[in-house]
Amino acid sequence: MVGLMRRPLRLLAAMAATAVVLTGCGSIPADPDGTLERVQGGVLRVGVTENAPWVDLSGSGEPSGTEPTLVLEFAQQQGATVAWTAGSEATLAEALEAGELDLVIGGFLEDTPWTEFGAATRPYVTAGTGEWDEQHVMLAPLGENAFLVALESFLDEEAVS
Repeated sequence: MVGLMRRPLRLLAAMAATAVVLTGCGSIPADPDGTLERVQGGVLRVGVTENAPWVDLSGSGEPSGTEPTLVLEFAQQQGATVAWTAGSEATLAEALEAGELDLVIGGFLEDTPWTEFGAATRPYVTAGTGEWDEQHVMLAPLGENAFLVALESFLDEEAVS
């Protein structure tokens, strides 16, 4: 009789442990620093570095090129405005890591050395002539997975290979 009582107790204990674990999961993917939530209806802070035709800073005003166009469309989808910050790759990567920027663009390639400072998106476009194809990425804050998923989903829909 004691053995029969242990089975339901074990099952009940296992169910309780599972409930506790699942309660702590929250929504996945998550942004520990709340990037996506802050950007939605707010401001998308974007670092830009010159690399035409991907990013062109030669005009008087906002950056132009392939990537600024995509960023403006993504921001519009999020109900956000864009605040641009121009700088060198190193300066922008450090600002991204410090949480001062939400995104860095500049014609970065898949093998960019800046992934120590930010998370590279999946390649969103391939440029080249076959043998010398280049996979282009953007840089987002490390660990801000909800933001990264939203950005990659947008790029999957909008970018043209």
